[in-house]
Amino acid sequence: MTRQMIKKGMILFVLCLLTGTIFPPVKGYAATVYVTDNGSRIEVNTGAGLVYVVNKANGDIISAKMNGTELTSNRASHIGSGLGSANVTWNKSPSGSTVLITVSTSTLTHYYSSRGGENIIYMATHITAQPSIGELRYIFRGNGSVLTGVPVNSNIRANTGAIESQDVFGYANGHTRSKYYGNNQAKDLTVEGVTGSGVGVFMAYGNREKSSGGPFFRDIQFQSGTDTEVYNYMNSGHAQTEAFRMGLHGPYALIFTTGNTPGVPNFDWMSGLNLQGWVSSRGNVVLNGLSGMNASYPYTIGFANANAQYWTNATSSGSAVKHGMIPGSYTMTVYKGELAVYTESVNVTAGQTTTLNTRTINADPSAASAIWRIGDWDGTPRELLSGQTIPIRHPSDSRNPSWGPVAYAVGSATNRFPALQLRGENSPTTITFNLNASQASASHVLNIGITTAYNNGRPSVTVNGQPLTNPSASSQPSTRSFTIGTYRGNNATFSWTIPASRFVNGTNTITISPISGSSDLNNWLSAGWVYDTVELLN
Repeated sequence: MTRQMIKKGMILFVLCLLTGTIFPPVKGYAATVYVTDNGSRIEVNTGAGLVYVVNKANGDIISAKMNGTELTSNRASHIGSGLGSANVTWNKSPSGSTVLITVSTSTLTHYYSSRGGENIIYMATHITAQPSIGELRYIFRGNGSVLTGVPVNSNIRANTGAIESQDVFGYANGHTRSKYYGNNQAKDLTVEGVTGSGVGVFMAYGNREKSSGGPFFRDIQFQSGTDTEVYNYMNSGHAQTEAFRMGLHGPYALIFTTGNTPGVPNFDWMSGLNLQGWVSSRGNVVLNGLSGMNASYPYTIGFANANAQYWTNATSSGSAVKHGMIPGSYTMTVYKGELAVYTESVNVTAGQTTTLNTRTINADPSAASAIWRIGDWDGTPRELLSGQTIPIRHPSDSRNPSWGPVAYAVGSATNRFPALQLRGENSPTTITFNLNASQASASHVLNIGITTAYNNGRPSVTVNGQPLTNPSASSQPSTRSFTIGTYRGNNATFSWTIPASRFVNGTNTITISPISGSSDLNNWLSAGWVYDTVELLN
């Protein structure tokens, strides 16, 4: 090789280094994030297409552009319903690759953070008191003319008016839509979003440990009217079954794309941001297995205390692992479907793994021998008439078959028995069944299992025309439930021991009607409940 050739090769090698041909430039957090502060607004440019602006007076996002396209509406995006005023500060990492914007009031601190090379706004919210509006949520208010690809159940455009409380809307064909419909259960929240031509805005829901309601809780995710709204609800009063948790909610994130659905981002790097309430030292729980499972149902293992909540899916053998739990004592609950069938107290220690040997399920009511059973004990109405439609539309929706009143003969198809029993709409429900002479000569237990109730509704029951003692109301959320997309409240069972004198050899009849000490608002907002199971035990 000549000296001239060697010299040309060295020049080419240097050019490759400069252009990144051999060693491509480092992407992501090592890239520069650009910040401009003019005294009233903070503009963040991630260098990858996303440019957003935060109002320094209150912490609202007032603009978010992806590759030059404005994705926000003329209404700001914010925590809660907007803070009104706040102390807004920012700083960059020494490398210039990360920005952290801190929005603080006396009881709430909200964080925005971005890294160079990523089109993501990472967020977390620390609270010492629930916002006065009663709801802790982040709302991205999108440009409705740009972000048109939205979930159909929560797209309220072109409706004919509200049919309930100004938040459930009807259409000329009898269909219904609402921001309450089509939402995922908490255990299934990963990344969901809206899209337009060449753009997308997605919420990564992140850590739910400080939210409330457990693995099966549902809350608002989207609404599309004039604006296209993307929500992350952390605390709300929507059919809430437990107290709100304080502390650091999140992290979570808004992800901006060219329309593709992104994966879940890695939040681990945020441990270096010194966010108020961040807990780094955590523990784990390993459950080796469960005995007494029913292979027809999925099982979920939940953990909860006043400070945090977690859940994980069990395998077919009942084994489960949960990592990254805040240290403390938890109630561990095993759910068959959505019904608690086993509980115990479990301690979690920082830096350690708590191992539990195989546990035996001891509280599954399906284990009891029944003369007949309508549905099964799984904490849901999904196998009953229109039970699967409760999360996606109003009960009055024209796509639902009639709710009744229903006359149901034991042994008929389970999906002919109503998932809902309402005083104003479909009462009574009548059940007919046969007993032989031996069965009719003995006392039996009647159980009515419910997943939630409204307006203190509870069942008034007659057996062959003779009334049973009316029960007290179950403990339930005070708000609407089955009209706003959820059958989840507090599972409860009403039980009666019926003497043999009430039964006859042959055909017997039970009638069930809701009673309440409170008046109803209308047929659909009337005293009632959602069924899980009705059974007569041997």
